[in-house]
Amino acid sequence: MSVDRWRGLTAGLLFALVWATNAHAAEQRLLIAPRLTDPRLADGEPPHLVAYDAGRTDAPLLVWLPGTGGQPATGPRLFFETALQQGLRLLALSYLDTPAVSQVCVGATLRADPACAGHLRQHRVWGEPRTRLVDDRPEDAIVPRLTHLLQHLARSDPAGDWAQYLDGDAPRWERLVLAGQSQGGGMAAYLAQTQRVAGVVIFSGGWDRQGGGDIAAWYARPSVTPRQRWHGTLHVSEPQAQAMAQIYRRLGLPPEHIHALDEPVQGRTAHGESIHNPAYQPLWVQMLQLQR
Repeated sequence: MSVDRWRGLTAGLLFALVWATNAHAAEQRLLIAPRLTDPRLADGEPPHLVAYDAGRTDAPLLVWLPGTGGQPATGPRLFFETALQQGLRLLALSYLDTPAVSQVCVGATLRADPACAGHLRQHRVWGEPRTRLVDDRPEDAIVPRLTHLLQHLARSDPAGDWAQYLDGDAPRWERLVLAGQSQGGGMAAYLAQTQRVAGVVIFSGGWDRQGGGDIAAWYARPSVTPRQRWHGTLHVSEPQAQAMAQIYRRLGLPPEHIHALDEPVQGRTAHGESIHNPAYQPLWVQMLQLQR
């Protein structure tokens, strides 16, 4: 799949990239500045990435949550392409992903608040209740950003029928598949426990701890998203591989949905292998098809 061209749409704030895969299909690609969807957000934040086949208006929506320091526009391109080829739409969300949970909930902070990880994820996913762990404002949280982006798309691109992913002033969760890597995978898991989504795909999704060194208690919360709709990956060479395998079991994932990967590491670290190594594309297809 090759890039044909970029064209500006709104004074550098909104762009579309048309990728022609064959004579019968064209995909719209938009880069949308977060402040364009909510004026309370800061200028200069990395843009959201939206991609979809203009010829399909009934596709499930894959919401991608980057890992710490990740940016939607430079995300795992082959995985994104694979999702589009499987008939999903893509929305890669820009959110405040630094500092990481694993950087905040350690040492004296974790001793003072053994449930630190759950509190921070609640703050960063929903915006309320706020904590003193990070400076994120309520409007900075993942769900408000996702909601405002969908509302913006419904207004600015009515031909795309974005209203189908909204239920009043909230996302229509059953039309969404949540996926993310590292911290973003943990955010996807945290959200899917309380909102029934079409599917969850976690790529090396973090290793939150609680006081005493055990994995965080929030992983054991009941899930309204059925466990058969969940998948989790890890690479066996990751330093935290054992902890992530335990976390996936604690989340209740079926054993056949826990994917311990062992192909030779192609990138800089094993932590990013599951989402960047082309050898795993058949697995991506399998996981995404199961969400349909």
